[in-house]
Amino acid sequence: MSTTEDILITTNLNIGYKTKSEVTTIAKNLNLTLKQGKLIALIGANGVGKSTLLRTITGIQKPLEGAVFLNNKKISDYQPLELAKNLSIVLTEKLPPSNLTVFELVALGRQPYTNWIGTITNQDTTKVHEAMELTQISHLTTKKHYEISDGQLQKVLVARALAQDTPLIILDEPTTHLDLLHKVALFKLLKKLTQETNKCILFSTHDIDMAIQLSDEMIIMTPETVVQDEPCNFISKGTFNTIFKDEHIVFDSEKGKFVIV
Repeated sequence: MSTTEDILITTNLNIGYKTKSEVTTIAKNLNLTLKQGKLIALIGANGVGKSTLLRTITGIQKPLEGAVFLNNKKISDYQPLELAKNLSIVLTEKLPPSNLTVFELVALGRQPYTNWIGTITNQDTTKVHEAMELTQISHLTTKKHYEISDGQLQKVLVARALAQDTPLIILDEPTTHLDLLHKVALFKLLKKLTQETNKCILFSTHDIDMAIQLSDEMIIMTPETVVQDEPCNFISKGTFNTIFKDEHIVFDSEKGKFVIV
């Protein structure tokens, strides 16, 4: 049974791919819960199925079995406009060529709320400015998106998701291509946003050590299992040692990070 703070739950979810001749199951019997105000990291080795899971719980891809509920309603029952008011997604794709300014790019997050000719109201403008202030990019307002750094652009895309004003934000590898300074800044920003806005933010990442330090919860995917818990519990259970099948990469529970031996 879900509670008021449960934003998204999966029940006996099987994810994977179907063709005419066969079914490829990547993970099965997933029972996950995403709650308000939580920063949740999705981690696992390359090719384990993280993107498939994100595509399934966001409704982009159909589950093989089971169901995904967003605010107590099956995600497959949402109309696109209604879904866009409950869920925002930040992907790692390159932006298409355009002359959009940072403000205009963030304002695209207001599309689910604008009228049929896409006119931005005073309320929309306020939401855009609020999102830019939260992400500390107000000084970039008039810059073209191709004039800013990759780290700044990631913040702009997060601001666009904030302007969309949904209870759940999902990010696919948001720290890819960022240097250490910008990775830390983005992680700390996501943590701050969950605390200040009470939104739930789920993000996939390869920066496991940083995710352990800053996430409220983690979802660990291996070929055998998908488990959700707090980082401290995973450390005490030794779960992190199941991620990589390599005797030279081990998790040091005292240091709270992976070491090479």
